[in-house]
Amino acid sequence: MGEHIHAQTVPRGALMGAAALIVLTLGLAASARSSRLHAAASSPARAPALESVELRFEDRPGGVLEVLDADSGREVATIAPETNGFVRGVLRGMFRTRKLESLGHDARFRLAREADGRLTLQDPQTGRQVELDSFGPTNSAAFADLLVAGRRVR
Repeated sequence: MGEHIHAQTVPRGALMGAAALIVLTLGLAASARSSRLHAAASSPARAPALESVELRFEDRPGGVLEVLDADSGREVATIAPETNGFVRGVLRGMFRTRKLESLGHDARFRLAREADGRLTLQDPQTGRQVELDSFGPTNSAAFADLLVAGRRVR
């Protein structure tokens, strides 16, 4: 039996092209990361919020969601079962993040009207922030009502 050897060679041009593509990709990735870091470092400090409240949200029997002042524990509002789907949905997302980061369920959230007028819900422990106005005026109004109610409790 005769040996049959096939020499498989890759054309030099293809190898050079692949190497150039790899170098270009790495360069672009480094450049993008550098510009993001520079933008974050040079961005101005965020102005303090116009108004804010610290809240806790607790599930109660029968599907009731109780909204409490985080400092005093006093009731801010009660959300009836099967109502305020937007509030419940945002909170599910916030608590999912807390669960993924192995944080407790007894969270305090900061609901704030920012200096630029945006309404935000923030989890100080995870750093997650939801821009509530981006979901439309009807949805953000549910949280705006909680902001007003939270101010009254104080």
